[in-house]
Amino acid sequence: MAAALLEGKKIAAEIREDLKARIEDFRNRSGAVPSLATIQVGENPAAAVYLRAQQKTAEKLGINFKLHKLDEKTNERELIDYIDRLNKERDTNGILIQMPLPSGINAKEIPNFIDPAKDVEGMHPENLGKVLSGKFEIAPCTAMAAFELIKSTGIKLYGKEAVIVGHSEIVGKPVTLLLLNEFVTVTTCHIGTGERGTLPDHVKRAEILVVAVGKAGLVKGEWIKEGAVVIDVGINRVGDKLVGDVEFEGAEERAAYITPVPGGVGPLTVTILMKNVVEAFRAQKGI
Repeated sequence: MAAALLEGKKIAAEIREDLKARIEDFRNRSGAVPSLATIQVGENPAAAVYLRAQQKTAEKLGINFKLHKLDEKTNERELIDYIDRLNKERDTNGILIQMPLPSGINAKEIPNFIDPAKDVEGMHPENLGKVLSGKFEIAPCTAMAAFELIKSTGIKLYGKEAVIVGHSEIVGKPVTLLLLNEFVTVTTCHIGTGERGTLPDHVKRAEILVVAVGKAGLVKGEWIKEGAVVIDVGINRVGDKLVGDVEFEGAEERAAYITPVPGGVGPLTVTILMKNVVEAFRAQKGI
């Protein structure tokens, strides 16, 4: 029997309905609505899709969206100064740095300069620390999208065996923390696991599998445990098709639930971003 598809659109629609109601309540109570400032340095065609999705979703929800386009020759110091200006703007509730950044700018360090209260991607060390403690309002968007998809299955998480393939700050590490907070037993795999040749062994025991590497077909369908929940975060172009990090056809036959690529994690990520903007606004206004 084929796995049930975990499509992000349905969950995203439910979250957006709640956000619309909350934003309207904010407007009625304070006369203000949340605002998001996105900074783009230079032009990048790959980023254009995400930017359009941000603007479209924000407009539908009633969130003020402003794109700040900086010249591709902007250096790191100039970008930090620009972020500092937005940190001080009372009418700016959320700040997002569009990736990738030009060479010469340390993309890992830049989130550290965003006011933690306005860090709607959840990448500031202070916000990551709150995820570690389990007491947080804002978490990294893609990681939270993956987590929401896992929860949407309704399975009991307590005591489950989870395997995370990929240990990035954006997905792998925060997903590990989110699952640990639910008393899931988590194994996190990375390049060292692959080089040692033990990745198949780990994947085969995963009741919950999250893969976020960016390598098409890295995880083979026959590795998937019967009845597993498979969250494929990877998006890779192969010819004229978009595919994930998991071999979908084989995995679909063995898993109980699986995300399609595209259509799984992606549609939910922008909605989680907007939820973070709303949470940032609420905290800043003391509502």
